[in-house]
Amino acid sequence: MPMPVAVAVLAVAALAVIVFGRRLATVVDRLADRTGIGEALAGAVLLAAATSLAGLVASVTAASGGDAQLAVSNSIGGVGAQTAFLVVADLLHRGANLEHAAASITNVFSALLMTVMLGIVVIGMATSTTSVWDVHPASLFLPLVYGYGLWLSRRVSQEPMWRATRTPQTRVETPDSTAARGSLTTMWLSFALFAVLVSAAGFAVARAGVSLAEASGLSSTFIGAFITSIVTSMPELVTTVAAVRAGALSLAVGGIVGGNAFDLLFVAASDVAYRDGGIYAAMGASDMFLVGWTILLVGTAAAGLVRREPTGIGFEGYSILAIYAAGVAVLGVLG
Repeated sequence: MPMPVAVAVLAVAALAVIVFGRRLATVVDRLADRTGIGEALAGAVLLAAATSLAGLVASVTAASGGDAQLAVSNSIGGVGAQTAFLVVADLLHRGANLEHAAASITNVFSALLMTVMLGIVVIGMATSTTSVWDVHPASLFLPLVYGYGLWLSRRVSQEPMWRATRTPQTRVETPDSTAARGSLTTMWLSFALFAVLVSAAGFAVARAGVSLAEASGLSSTFIGAFITSIVTSMPELVTTVAAVRAGALSLAVGGIVGGNAFDLLFVAASDVAYRDGGIYAAMGASDMFLVGWTILLVGTAAAGLVRREPTGIGFEGYSILAIYAAGVAVLGVLG
């Protein structure tokens, strides 16, 4: 499609993602209270999966169309964008540092899981010539590790061996009494409906992203890392801000940190959809840089979750913004 059309499609898709993503946050918050699974775990599983559907559809669509770099960079770039969104949410949360107030060992564990999964992606790139039916073994391990990580995350939530020190700024999770009034079936149906609408927007983003890369002359890696990934990650930003304003701080942080781990499953799905060989073999130096840059962002966010600065956005907030800006500049040079 021509560039003006591609830009218009991206704008409309972004609006759809924002509107329906906000509704998703409300439904998931009520489901967390109604089902008793807790805000952090609901954010890492339900909210992360639902708000990441747009990115998943975008990556798979790009991979099936033969654009491996757009598919992978959309996935990895989404992790970077969502980590930066934590700082935005922190700025909007008045009072204590967000990571301080939303103290949760489940969120710390999710950040560690994310680091492990990024390591698997690096191994896949380093052994890119290995494949089984054009699918790299790393792509098979990613969903297995993610599933096992979720099981461990639930155990960590139910039987924590480490506990965050409570301070006057710590926000203690309390169930919303209004969640018990609605029908649980209706809540799940609303959850499914908004998830489908967000997925449709993701498909539009992928088609527009490919056209934008072709028309603008920018590399697919750059388009995926800093354009389509940001658009498809808008649900995370919207739902995180909505959760912070609603006082569901653990849900807000869990949606970002848990969503990051879910986003890496896009790489495995894209590898299956990509039919021109293993997708890791199509990666270049800029893609390897993107993975290393993402590890820096995730590690810095994890350090903030552990350190828990008492006020402001803390050292992790400033560091994340600096690392993100540096990544844009470097990747713009690498192409």
